[in-house]
Amino acid sequence: MQYRADSLGLVGHVTTLLMDLIHEQLGLHYTPADADQVGDRLAPLVVARGLASFMDYYYVLKYTPGPDEWLKVMDALAVQETYLWREIDQLRAVVDHLVPALVTAHRGGPLRIWSSACASGEEPLTVAMLLDEAGWFDRAPIEIVASDASPVAIARARKGDYTQRSFRNLPPSLKEKYFVPRDGHWTVIPDLHRRVSYDLVNLVAEDQVARYASASVILCRSSVITDAVMAMIGIPRVTGSARSLRSASIPSIPGSRMSIRTRLGCRSWARRTPSSPVSASMIA
Repeated sequence: MQYRADSLGLVGHVTTLLMDLIHEQLGLHYTPADADQVGDRLAPLVVARGLASFMDYYYVLKYTPGPDEWLKVMDALAVQETYLWREIDQLRAVVDHLVPALVTAHRGGPLRIWSSACASGEEPLTVAMLLDEAGWFDRAPIEIVASDASPVAIARARKGDYTQRSFRNLPPSLKEKYFVPRDGHWTVIPDLHRRVSYDLVNLVAEDQVARYASASVILCRSSVITDAVMAMIGIPRVTGSARSLRSASIPSIPGSRMSIRTRLGCRSWARRTPSSPVSASMIA
């Protein structure tokens, strides 16, 4: 059953209050033009609680302790449009150029790649396929960790079961090699699936981001670049909305090998750190 936001009182200052609270808790930025879309996505949660308006739901979110309701909000608002082999040139650059340099710099130490907004897992699996095809898993200890703020998305990623829609860009030979058909779906083979570990991480929460912020490569192609992420990986804070971050001018990092460069929506850089001659990150 569908519910329209205007039938539940999502108007005026209620819209601003609710969207500001969502931004504070989840890092998702919305403008007044997004109010109807946000309302339509949250309406089932409001109705399920037997509430009469979004103002009532605002108070529930603001004053109810614990993360349970916020996890439901994240699931309702999450846009999980992704697929295997998406914008593959960006990920090839990681595997073909960053990984070799980092493996050399780490001198046999483990190399961690963090997919920070993995949705249902297509991005980290794509990275795993690229690494496997290049033979890196046999040459270096590489760990892939993947996270999302949506419990539903993480559950789907851990299951590793995909419909044909996820394969619209993947070469058929790789589909046959890394996935097996099952009841109209395709399931990732265990040898590839075990290369990725999944976790629930809200990118607004510094304590959660801290678990993986030391990763040598950070993929943020499908996420808002929150202050918590930028602080943890040593990037100067950029003010503005999530949309403005796409085109923000970020200064060079002192002592870095290269400045932030933007190409096709992808910002990448390599910076020197005290613990390693080179560390690399990728944000889009």
